[in-house]
Amino acid sequence: MNYSFSYRFKVVGLLFVAISFTVLSFSQDTIQTVVAKKGDGILSLLRKQGVNPYEHYDDFVSMNIKNLRDSVHLYAGRTYRIPNVNLETVAIVDSIQDKTKEIKKIEGKNYTIFGKDHETVLPKSKLLKDAVYYLVSGHGGPDPGAMAKYGGKSIAEDEYAYDITLRLAKELLSHGATVYIIIRDENDGIRDERILEIDHDEVAYPNKKIPLNQVARLKQRVEIINDLHRKNRGKYQRLIVTHIDSRSVGQNIDVFFYHHEKSRNGKKLAESIHKTFEKKYKKYQPNRTYSGTFQDRTSLYLVKKTHPAMTFIEVGNIKNKKDQIRILEPENRQALAKWISEGVLLDHKLGEIGPIR
Repeated sequence: MNYSFSYRFKVVGLLFVAISFTVLSFSQDTIQTVVAKKGDGILSLLRKQGVNPYEHYDDFVSMNIKNLRDSVHLYAGRTYRIPNVNLETVAIVDSIQDKTKEIKKIEGKNYTIFGKDHETVLPKSKLLKDAVYYLVSGHGGPDPGAMAKYGGKSIAEDEYAYDITLRLAKELLSHGATVYIIIRDENDGIRDERILEIDHDEVAYPNKKIPLNQVARLKQRVEIINDLHRKNRGKYQRLIVTHIDSRSVGQNIDVFFYHHEKSRNGKKLAESIHKTFEKKYKKYQPNRTYSGTFQDRTSLYLVKKTHPAMTFIEVGNIKNKKDQIRILEPENRQALAKWISEGVLLDHKLGEIGPIR
C-alpha cells in the first residue's frame, strides 16, 4: 500500500441490489472481574480479557474510578471490573437471496504506519467524513527536541509527541476523516512501551529529508501544509501540532493550547479541546483543578505561517516527574489522544465561524 497519499477511511460499496442489516449480539450474563498483577496497566489488562482497550478505556475508568491511582493507574492485587462488552457481528443480507447464506462482516482498514499491533482502524462513525486534518509532531529527524533522563535512560520529545500523534490520527480516521501525518516514521508505529527508543529516521510528508537547520525545518513543514491546504481548497481543514515542553525540573504543568490571534476558527478549535480536558479532569480527577490554558501565541513560526485554522498543543514538561508519568505511560498517551479527538469532534460539531482563517 502506498502511504504517500492521505489516510482516508473509505467504505467499500456493496454490490447487492437490496440489503438489510442485522446485528447479532451476545452479551455476558454476569459482571466479569479480574485481579491486577504487578506491571499491569489498563491497556494490557483489557487486552488479556479479550476487550479492545481503546474502545472501552473510558468505560473501564468510569467503572473503577475509586480503585485507580491518579485515575489512570492500577493497584497490583486489587480486583477490577471489566466492561460488559457486546460481541457484535454486523450481518449484511441480500434480501433477494436466502438470508442465511449472505452474511458478511464489516471490517476495519489497515494502515501499516500504526504498526502491526495497531494497524487496523475500525469505523466508529462518519462524523468527520468531510474534514481534513494535518497532524504535526514536534521536531524529528536530526532534532530529537527536548531531552530528559528517566531511570538512567534518555527520553526525547519527538518520540512521545509522535506516538500521541499516531494515536490521534487513528482516532480521527475511525470517524471518517482524511488525515495527513506530516512528520512520519514508517518503522515505529504506535508503541506501548514506557521508554521509547530514540532514532533519527523520521521524514516529512511524503518522504522528504528533514533539515538540521531549525528555520529550514520549520519552513519545510509550513510549505508542505500550505501546499496541501491549497489542494484541499473548499474543504473543512484543521491543523494540530503536538509538542512536549522543557522547563525546570520542579515545574509541573497541565496540557495547554495556542492559536493564531486572528483566527476565530483556530481559537474555537483550541477552546473545544480545552473544554474537553476540563470536563475529563472533573470526571477522572475531581480532587484537583485543571490549570491548562488556551491563548493566542502568533509568535510561534507554525502558528504564524500556516494557513489552516490550527492549535498548537503542549502536553507537559518532559523534565518534571509528574509530567513524565503523563508522557511515558502508554495508557496516558492513549487518553491524551482520545481526549484531543473528542475536542476535535466537538469543534467540528460547532462548525466554522466567520472567515476560514
